[in-house]
Amino acid sequence: MNIQFSRHAREQMKERGISEDEVINAVKYPEKTDKIRNKYYVQKKTIQGKIEVVYVREKYIKVITVYPL
Repeated sequence: MNIQFSRHAREQMKERGISEDEVINAVKYPEKTDKIRNKYYVQKKTIQGKIEVVYVREKYIKVITVYPL
């Protein structure tokens, strides 16, 4: 599974202390998934709490943003 991160997503991950592994795990094994138009919203519990990852799917998965819930 090819996953790429937008600049914005990387900045938000750094600012919010969310690791790349946590994001990849959320995308691969979400606990909840919603799709609105072409964007996927996935949620996953982590050690620090629940996160939501927003991504689009093209030839690869592009993570747009990440935030805690």
